[in-house]
This record gives sequence, C-alpha cells and structure tokens, in this order.
Amino acid sequence: MTDTAVPTDIENAVLDACRRAKTASRTLATATRATKDQALHAMADALVAEASRIVQANAIDVERERVGGMSSGLLDRLTLTEERVGAIAGALRFVAGLPDPIGEVRRGSTLPNGLRLLQKSVPMGVVGMIYEARPNVTVDAAALCLKSGNAAVLRGGSAAQESNEVIVDVLQGALAECGLPRDAVQSIDAYGREGAKVLMGARGLVDVLVPRGGHGLIQTVVRESKVPTIETGEGNCHVYVDASAPTERAVAIAVNSKAQRVGVCNAAETLLVHKDAAPRVMPALLKALAAESVVLHGDAATAELAPETVSIVAATEEDWATEYLSLDLAVKVVDSLDDAIEHIQRYTTGHTEAIVTDDINAAEAFSSRLDTAAIMVNASTRFTDGGEFGLGAEIGISTQKLHARGPMGLGELTTTKWIAYGDGHVRP
Repeated sequence: MTDTAVPTDIENAVLDACRRAKTASRTLATATRATKDQALHAMADALVAEASRIVQANAIDVERERVGGMSSGLLDRLTLTEERVGAIAGALRFVAGLPDPIGEVRRGSTLPNGLRLLQKSVPMGVVGMIYEARPNVTVDAAALCLKSGNAAVLRGGSAAQESNEVIVDVLQGALAECGLPRDAVQSIDAYGREGAKVLMGARGLVDVLVPRGGHGLIQTVVRESKVPTIETGEGNCHVYVDASAPTERAVAIAVNSKAQRVGVCNAAETLLVHKDAAPRVMPALLKALAAESVVLHGDAATAELAPETVSIVAATEEDWATEYLSLDLAVKVVDSLDDAIEHIQRYTTGHTEAIVTDDINAAEAFSSRLDTAAIMVNASTRFTDGGEFGLGAEIGISTQKLHARGPMGLGELTTTKWIAYGDGHVRP
C-alpha cells in the first residue's frame, strides 16, 4: 500500500489485529512465570476438553483437501485425531515446565568507572507466522510465544482454516480465564492471501515473521516481507552410508529417516551409499525401503544392485534437488566420502544431513565440512525437531544463520536489552 492509497477493509482488519497484538505483547512482557505457566496448563486442559470439536472441524479441512488432490504426506500432516490433540496438549505442559527465558542475564560486568552493565533476555514483541496445512503449529506457536512473552499473529492457510479457527478460539478462551489478553494469540486466516501480504508489510507492528512450509511459501515471504524474517523449514535432507557402516544400522536409519513420516521437513529425500559398502548393504536397504512403499529413484549403479523384486525409476538431475515430502527417495552410489560431501554441498538446503559409519574420522570430516543446521551421526534425520531436542516444541527449524539456526524454541524467540546502573555517571 502506498502512502496515498486508501486502505482496504482487509488491510484495516489485519493491521488492527497487529496493533492489538502489540498492546497484548506489553502485558505478556511483564507477566510472571507462574501466570504464563498457569495459562499454558489451562490451554492444554481446554484442548483436551474440546478435542472432539477440534477433530470435527479438522475433518472438514481434511476431506476438502483430499478431494482437492492433496498428497498423502501433506494430508497426514494436516490430520488431527483425539490422540494427536492429546499429544499437542502434552507439549504445552512440557513447555510450561521449561525455565522462563525472560530476564536471563546473558552478560554482565562492572566498568572501571563503576558503571554496572547487564544484558538481559527480553521478548521479541509480536511474532507473526505464515504456514500451511499444519494445525499443530498453531498450538506450538501460541505456546512458545506465550512462554517467551510474545504475542502471536498467525496465518495458517486455507487448508487448515476450519481447524485453526476452532483451535485459536479454544486457546483465547483459556487465556482470558487466566486474566491474559485474548489478543495474545490471533488468527488472520479469514483474510486469505491478501491478509498475509498485509502481515508481511506490517513493519513496526510485527517484530519478526517466520514462514513455515514449502519452498514457494518460504521464498515468497523472504522476498516480499518488509518485516524481518527467519527462513525455515525446506529440507532436502540426505543420509550417507559410509564404507564402514553396519548393514543393520544403515537399514534402520535410512528407513526411519524416509518412511517414519514423509510430509515433514526432516524426512530424508536422498540416500547416498559408498561404493565399497554398496554390494553389501544396498540389496537390504532397497528391499526394506520398497517394503515401506517407497518409490526409489536411482542411478545406474543402484539399479544394478537392486533385487529383482525391487523396481528402480531412473533418477534425473531434478531428483537430487527435490524435497519430495512423499514416499519417494533418490538413491545414488558414490565413490568416496569426498564425493558424498560434494554431492550434499551442491544440493543441500542447509537443514539436516546424516552419516552412518563406524569410522570416527569419517564422522568428524562429515560433521566439520558440511555447513548445515544439524548433523546426525548414526541417527535418523527425523530427530531434528524441537520436541526431540528437548525444547518442548518449535516455532520452526531455521536454515539461515541470523539470528537463529536449527530448531527454534523459547530462547530463539527472545532478544536482549542492555541495562546500565550508575550513580550519577556522566560521560567526560
């Protein structure tokens, strides 16, 4: 919107929501830990009590998207059951048990002139999120923002609009019961893509914006937002099976990384196998992956080693660069650890890379030479997650370097404030 343009009803509505969030953030910034934790438990109780209502609303979203052709992996990510709602409520209780990050002294010193300095953690203020087809993120974002003293303005996308409407209503009711402002958690889903654009332009009202979703969504927000953004999520993750890798371990990690849940950013999309290990491990690897209904996109060497019962689709250049978010996996035999690292450096999105090995030197080389948010040594890529890392939940997984990287929990939703204590000090 230019300085002379007349604001639309949507612009007015979204900017008003951001202003109310800014007001709410001032209350949250000074809320005690006891108050915030009470609200988190109340939110968890409310989600459990309203689980059937949430699941009913979610069923409308799921059916609409199924008819519209959404992939099975994304449908799974969209779907809520009463069991999943219970798990989400459990995450809220876990966050309540974490230390309060606000007021933590990061640094402190007394200068030669007697001036005492403290650098303390303080909330960001208003955190905006733009995401898609992930109703659990609505709760995660609300919980982490509340605990870290921030207000949240959420745009969860049309795919989960019915689910998010009910979830936000439930969370707001719990906040109000605890004496906190309902405006601390708001959804602007009703305002569609135009509302998202207004949110991206709300610099001065929104302090940081976190996009979470596919490549197109993330890059659109990063390119077009006037609000500072944290780039998250896109995960072309690799599993590299080194020459020394035990077959059983390689199979377990590769299958879990790919098939445990496919529509998520920490699922593996490419499997690389050292040529010296390939004759030994590849048949078992491919057979186990095929048993999980994984479609294998392999190079010529992979096809030669595949059991007769396993079909291999000829891999193309596009396969190495693709984040499938489905039961598809690119597979390649590499000549050496150096070749594996070179391949990953070319195609990585900076999310998570894994190595399976019994060679400590190979593990160290892999860990030190790859510039990515997370490295897994003899572990599944699926562990790159706020909950699995003990953060309770995550606002997203940052693939950039400023100011956060990797799973972002409470600490990553804070900034700092310098406080100087003097006794009439003046600068000479």
